[in-house]
Amino acid sequence: MKSIEPLIGIALTLPDRASGRLQHAIHEQLRAGILDGRLRPGLRLPSSRDLARSLGVARITVVTAYERLLAEDYVVVRRGAGTFVADWVGRAAAPASAGDPVVHAPFNRFVCPGVLRDLPGEKGPSEGRQAGIGLRGSASSSVEPSIKFEVGTPDVRELRSDIWNRLGGRALRALCREGDGYGPPQGVPALRDAIAHHVSFSRAVSAQAGGIVVTAGAQQAFALLAQVFVTPGETVAAFEEPGYAPATAAFAAAGAKIVHVPVDPEGIVVDQIPPSARLIYVTPSHQFPLGVVMSARRRAALLEFARDHDALVIEDDYDSEFRFSGRPLDALQTLGRAQRVFYVGTFSKSLFPSLRIGFVVAPPWAAEALVAAKHRMDWHVPTLAQETLAAFMAQGHLARHVRRLRPIYAGRRALITDLLRRDLDEWLRPIPGDAGLHLAAMLRPGLKAADVAREALEMGVGVYPFRCVDAQVSGPEGLALGYGALDEADIRRGLDALGKAVMRCV
Repeated sequence: MKSIEPLIGIALTLPDRASGRLQHAIHEQLRAGILDGRLRPGLRLPSSRDLARSLGVARITVVTAYERLLAEDYVVVRRGAGTFVADWVGRAAAPASAGDPVVHAPFNRFVCPGVLRDLPGEKGPSEGRQAGIGLRGSASSSVEPSIKFEVGTPDVRELRSDIWNRLGGRALRALCREGDGYGPPQGVPALRDAIAHHVSFSRAVSAQAGGIVVTAGAQQAFALLAQVFVTPGETVAAFEEPGYAPATAAFAAAGAKIVHVPVDPEGIVVDQIPPSARLIYVTPSHQFPLGVVMSARRRAALLEFARDHDALVIEDDYDSEFRFSGRPLDALQTLGRAQRVFYVGTFSKSLFPSLRIGFVVAPPWAAEALVAAKHRMDWHVPTLAQETLAAFMAQGHLARHVRRLRPIYAGRRALITDLLRRDLDEWLRPIPGDAGLHLAAMLRPGLKAADVAREALEMGVGVYPFRCVDAQVSGPEGLALGYGALDEADIRRGLDALGKAVMRCV
């Protein structure tokens, strides 16, 4: 590897040409320079030809790196003028001022007394499977659907159970040999190391094993965060509407004052978050249930709001492994420089829900508090499952499993989209998107999602309307169609029945 001082004024370290990673290295280092402020907003980048000549690489290598930065909204192209660093990046990446503590959000001292007093900024006291959506009005029906467009359910038939069983047996033998005991509340070291590598590689999340807390699914992660950061009756927590109901329930159960913020095609409407909000829950990579991706500008606005109003952001990245075209925008945790973002992930979508393992990537200042809360809640996640998953990840089986499933899920999503457009375009329009295990579709004005779902259920097909968490809110009329556990034949039969159900409601 060699370091070169190019025209842009920062040194780029290029790998050996035979590595095949020249373009990746140029892209990653330019992005890092933009995020940390060395390449300031509005700066004109050299032409691809000039930069390629300076670096001694093929022009197409630089062009491809620039195109990735453009797709991720880090740069803008001005016709006849060149390529410039986007203005919004400066707002998203700006660190807290020198005299400003990292965070002021109060902890719930009744949960973790004594542990939290010395953390920076502390000023003293101050998943249901169909979560977030459901069948309105269908409780009286005794029909069990034979085809279920169930949301958030992966295809467990594709899992290499032989590999999982072999690794599980090996882990059990090791535990018996070494003497099984209670494990560390933050999770076994091997799994935390594997998670840190996984999120760093797949989502560019800045994670160290010491800042990761392993939880019993994402739902426990929300409960832990609520216990630590909610002061009952005082803390205001903002949630997307429509949104993921179990997350809202976890914070409501801890005594938070819940506010509901609408979602538009760019994600949560930051301008409508109340200034009093101290916790903000979002699903930026694939909004639940609408499926929209939070735009780069909206991400910057959200991080700016959090910095200006002393708020924390909870980023639920529940199914980002399954993206079918292009590159995902950076995680909020990657963009945030003031240590205000808690990144929550789960293996329920990438592997299987009954595994019940999730995690929180926490800022360094908050890790000790979360570990203390986890210890008081249930001590630790079962060690055998953790060790098995750690080995499964470390040996590359999770990455191969995701790669194998990605085109399968993409094909199912494309089939649903094509059938809706061909047969139901007049009544049901899919919301654009290219990620996740479900597709959202809006009904024509005048149609009620609950009515359509009820008719479909009578024909043995389960489809699931959007349901606003706030019962007082009149939300969008549409359906969330999960495809993770359905094969092509079931999708075709199910959508044929859905078409008949819609016609009964017209």
